[in-house]
Amino acid sequence: MEYHMLGRSGLKISTHTLGTMNFASDGFFGKIGTVSVKDAKRLVDVAVDHGVNMIDTSNIYSWGKSEEALGEVLKGRSSQLLVGTKVRFGMGSGPNEQGLSRFHIIHECEASLKRMKRDVIDLYFLHEWDGSTPVEEMMEALDTLVKQGKVRYVGCSNFSGWHIMKCLMAADRHNYQRFVCQQIHYTPESRDAEQELLPIAVDQGVGVQVWSPIAGGLLSGKFRKDAPPPQLSRHLEGWGEPPIENEDRLYKIIDVLIDIGKAHGVSAAQVTQAWILGRPGVCSLVVGARNEEQLKDSLSSGSLKLSAEERKRIDDASHPWLRYPYWHQCNTVAERFSAADLALQAPHVARVKPRL
Repeated sequence: MEYHMLGRSGLKISTHTLGTMNFASDGFFGKIGTVSVKDAKRLVDVAVDHGVNMIDTSNIYSWGKSEEALGEVLKGRSSQLLVGTKVRFGMGSGPNEQGLSRFHIIHECEASLKRMKRDVIDLYFLHEWDGSTPVEEMMEALDTLVKQGKVRYVGCSNFSGWHIMKCLMAADRHNYQRFVCQQIHYTPESRDAEQELLPIAVDQGVGVQVWSPIAGGLLSGKFRKDAPPPQLSRHLEGWGEPPIENEDRLYKIIDVLIDIGKAHGVSAAQVTQAWILGRPGVCSLVVGARNEEQLKDSLSSGSLKLSAEERKRIDDASHPWLRYPYWHQCNTVAERFSAADLALQAPHVARVKPRL
């Protein structure tokens, strides 16, 4: 297992983070499968044995039950095992039981600590944007929690580029704690994050944790164009994430992943994760599993090294068109791109001759 610095912090986290959305899951979250506390303990054992030092959850996962199950699983374990959780979504019907107000952030942090039976949350995420709360209020609340010793580091999840920059500007202006991490969705099939989020990771030191790195199983190699889908799949249960814009492109990508996997004697899932881990700013992949076999397969991807030609094959099958103003920049000013610019532009610069 390799360890990366988390953004512009001194904290090292493993290249794989164990996701717990399916721990004791029910209702809507039961669509991804339910892992009992007993089985969850075994998955944590496997993860730790492979060098994983980070576990991810959220207060909204089965409305607190995932955090409660994790609290049972972590009893007696080393304090070196890091835990991240999140706040934003509705935890009740009251007018202040959702969002990113100071009231809700602090209330839910304390509730999460009780459910997990912990004194401190190592990495606390704002789980989704709240356009109704001033960013100064959000960042001050997080800063207060750090100063109180209830939270060690803070991050965001599912924010757009301008959301992140607005929060960082407020943090810098008032000397509040900055985001050290953003948790995002990013795969060879879904490369939207390259437009803003990966450049921000490089430029601003906001490290990337990737959730659902094999797109809920779509990129595992089990989904083929002319074959019946696997029986156990969240996509057959109406999960709906991630949305697929172009099925032909999806299956083209899958074929390339499978072909490269065969050359290495590994799964398409491992190839997918190895590609993501080689992308700019990416620190860790959040991987969940129904069983030990799935988890061990994901964790093995950290040792898979793709050649430049193999990475190019995946890029060629999956590269998105540049949106404005990026195609214009690529055509005219590529000679002065920074490392942050190249987090998006590198594959495109090689294809384009500057016009000016």
